Amino acid sequence: MNTLSPIPSATTSATTSSTSSAVPPAATRKPQVHGLFDKATWTVTYVVHDGPGTACAIIDSVLDYDPKSGRTRTTSADQVIAYVKAHNLQLQWILETHAHADHLSAAPYLKQHLGGRIAIGARITGVQKVFKGIFNLEPEFAVDGSQFDVLLGDDQVIEFGALSARVMSVPGHTPACVAYQVGDAVFVGDTLFMPDVGTARCDFPGGDARTLYASVRRILSLPEDTRLFMCHDYPPRNRPIEFQTTVAAQRQANIHMHDGISEEQFVQMRTQRDATLEMPVLILPAVQINIRAGHLPPKEANGTAYVKIPLNAL
Repeated sequence: MNTLSPIPSATTSATTSSTSSAVPPAATRKPQVHGLFDKATWTVTYVVHDGPGTACAIIDSVLDYDPKSGRTRTTSADQVIAYVKAHNLQLQWILETHAHADHLSAAPYLKQHLGGRIAIGARITGVQKVFKGIFNLEPEFAVDGSQFDVLLGDDQVIEFGALSARVMSVPGHTPACVAYQVGDAVFVGDTLFMPDVGTARCDFPGGDARTLYASVRRILSLPEDTRLFMCHDYPPRNRPIEFQTTVAAQRQANIHMHDGISEEQFVQMRTQRDATLEMPVLILPAVQINIRAGHLPPKEANGTAYVKIPLNAL
């Protein structure tokens, strides 16, 4: 089992020199960002670096999963590995914005082949507690986040090479959602989508529309030219896949959260809309595996690992 690194306070450094106290990264720095889109789950995995031969971080990786057969593949993750190797990058961080409900994480596979440390927001422990009960997981399943290498606190700064990433707590979609600010780029997870798609749903366990409103406003309070990178895109039929926008574009045109939308208007819209949405196709296998940092459940006596399907629970 991976070890759990302590969460530093605002004045205490973490366990190694690659994490530091809450000193925001220079917003003027412009990291290189390479996005790989997975059409099966509409997910974007990002490789963030400072040029060929430098250190990098990978954000929100995908392990391919066929719900009909229960088989996993590494096609998407292998594309990420190929990019890292082609540019002679050194992987230091494998970052999750939250425990995703729409795809499985490939974090352990990437760590096996490239190294690095797997990290997620510190509030994942609360999500683990809730879903351990929902799935009636094995008694040995720990709800202390120890499946991850590092738990990250709000405003904590982690470093990779000449770049640094500030952790921004942005709950609402889930209680443990975080965004990562690297120079002029922010990786928002599921908190925001492209302006013509809107914002994340809030009806998962622990989700809250009022909390999401505050989180989105936190992101949109950044400088207007801040680049925002989405974790997903579900485009209308009249445009191709896009996953990069700006604070200014979101404030002007986001269909759910443009300037002038009040908290009450947002909560009413989000509550009514969420009541019409179906559960994501992969929520049951994905959450079980993602709260384990992407590790599969322990094999049973016959040598096979299983995911559980709770009936009438969600």
